[in-house]
Amino acid sequence: MPIRIPPLAITAFTATTALGRGRAAQLDALRARRSGLRANDFSAEPLPCAIGRVEGVEAVELPPSLRDLDSRNHRLAWLGLGSDGFLEAAQAAIGRHGAERVALLVATSTASIGATEAAYTALDDRRFPALLAQPQLHAPHSLGLFLDRVFGARGPCMTVSTACSSSAKIFAQAERMIRLGLADAAILAGVDSLCGSVLFGFNALELVSPQPCRPFDLARNGISIGEAAGFALLERDGARTVPHLIGHGESSDAHHMSTPHPQGLGARRAIAAALSRAGIEVDEVDYINLHGTATPKNDEVEAAVLAAVFPTSTRASSTKGWTGHTLGAAGIVEAVLSLLALDAGLVPGTLNTNKPETICATHLALANEERDLRIALSHSFGFGGNNCVLAFARGSA
Repeated sequence: MPIRIPPLAITAFTATTALGRGRAAQLDALRARRSGLRANDFSAEPLPCAIGRVEGVEAVELPPSLRDLDSRNHRLAWLGLGSDGFLEAAQAAIGRHGAERVALLVATSTASIGATEAAYTALDDRRFPALLAQPQLHAPHSLGLFLDRVFGARGPCMTVSTACSSSAKIFAQAERMIRLGLADAAILAGVDSLCGSVLFGFNALELVSPQPCRPFDLARNGISIGEAAGFALLERDGARTVPHLIGHGESSDAHHMSTPHPQGLGARRAIAAALSRAGIEVDEVDYINLHGTATPKNDEVEAAVLAAVFPTSTRASSTKGWTGHTLGAAGIVEAVLSLLALDAGLVPGTLNTNKPETICATHLALANEERDLRIALSHSFGFGGNNCVLAFARGSA
């Protein structure tokens, strides 16, 4: 198994989701058990389902220097950067370490595909409209190009697109880069926005629920898709009072394009690697933010893994009933929610779930619980068996 790694300080973090902008909005919604899901009012064609739509994206005006890369995804990123002083914190880190020593690691599953849809819809004489004709706008690395201009970091700049595990894996990449001396700090960004391809694509796979999703419920019948922007700043040194990334584990079981391994072998390997790097045992984990998509197979397998690996003292829940499944942004959004849970001593319950899978019922929190939380895991399990588990520790007083 991997050896223990030095913890990395998380000196700034934020998320913008259907619950609102910034950490306070997320925590207020968790405490009030107020979901951000609502009836689909996004798609041009009718599709009865619930979505997690971020308010105000359409009204965002990008600075002139960024308008050639205008898209819903980039507007959402810009909106998210305005919360919790994250942009200023990242710029200050660049000033401390030097632009060449700060990595920019971004994650998305669809990039600016919404702009590509709009460009094809508006074809004129087989040409894209001028505002949508920039090749960079339609590239998988478009978010990286956009944020590279925003931050001005000059270290490694990479895009990870591994479906639902994308923005969890960038935490692991950041840790490796910093430990190996390739960077002294890393700006992490996970952004995915609503678009027709995602909504109707998942619906074609028969994975979208007509109602708000019900993770781990015996009557669950699919996901609710959301959009979100999450950011984190990782540095080698930081105050003990800030939370830390203490471990990560990755695996790829490659069992099936859209179905997890029936025994959850990839998930188990990722969990074991995260615990090993953190130097902790299973009974030291206080809370797990589960992947919990509310699809029949995903939840069945994850429930069995949870029951087999962790003692019943470990509390667990899925927060997708609040935000929806934010796809490539899910890893970092749920990392932020895990950090908020640690700081607030709050286990967020699993919204919309009434009759949970029997095998994990003793682990699963349905109602909110107040507890002393020191260590949390966040699970992100993507299509193709691409798995990532992150381990976090609460900052000390």
